[in-house]
Amino acid sequence: MLHPKSPALTVGLVGALAVRRLCACPGACQAGFPWRLGVALGYGERSNPPIQSRDIPVAVDLDIAWFGKRFFFDNGDLGLTFMNRPAGTASFVVRANSDRVFFSRTSTRFVSVSVTGAPLATPAPLKPPKRRYAIETGVEYLVDGRWGRMSLAGFQDVSSVHNGFGADLEYGYAIQGRRWTLEPSILLRYKSGELNDYYWGVRAGEASAALPAYDAGDGLNWQLGVRSSYYFSRRLRFVATFNHERLNADAAHSPLVEQRAVRAYFGGFAYSF
Repeated sequence: MLHPKSPALTVGLVGALAVRRLCACPGACQAGFPWRLGVALGYGERSNPPIQSRDIPVAVDLDIAWFGKRFFFDNGDLGLTFMNRPAGTASFVVRANSDRVFFSRTSTRFVSVSVTGAPLATPAPLKPPKRRYAIETGVEYLVDGRWGRMSLAGFQDVSSVHNGFGADLEYGYAIQGRRWTLEPSILLRYKSGELNDYYWGVRAGEASAALPAYDAGDGLNWQLGVRSSYYFSRRLRFVATFNHERLNADAAHSPLVEQRAVRAYFGGFAYSF
């Protein structure tokens, strides 16, 4: 078990190394090495919104990807590209829903008041209920140009975990100097009622004197981010990232949620193999 402040080794958790782009799609690497391998060493942290949870410190962030003619693996995502044109790239993608990560560092505590502030007759245990990873499939469309980059994706649960769906729309614009890059971005993330309620709702069988039942509907998260790099060589660079994601109202009002925003940052040295 990790100590609450033990740095973790992660794969793409804070996005320090790579964002899937048109230039890093299947077919683009065929003239050279099909692998994209990188490691970033430094320090960062990702906040955890649930009650009784600990933030996730990050010391090592990995970038592991492989691009074939049509198939690819990109930091846990499996994909099949069915359209690859100058105007954009479209792929079928299989992934694990990332909301489950929030419930991986929680603990039980005895409390004398409920999460709503009501006093309890006797101390009661309080711990977020368990949640499972959902396997989702969907379509992702990537396009970029001098105006920036944009990605549009929609995913449906195929593992019968939450039976819901979600959609992402992201735009980023890279400003480039001789040795540095700076890319601000904005992301809109829609979550259906089934998806939102599975992770942030409290079912009758999970409710207690300390944790009331709660039904969550659909909602829209938004995220602002910035990524920067300073290159010492083609392979070695210093990276810094920051993301601020605002949870939708139905998730934020859940008795499981203590923090409405998810913040992630990382700074360190990255090496691409």
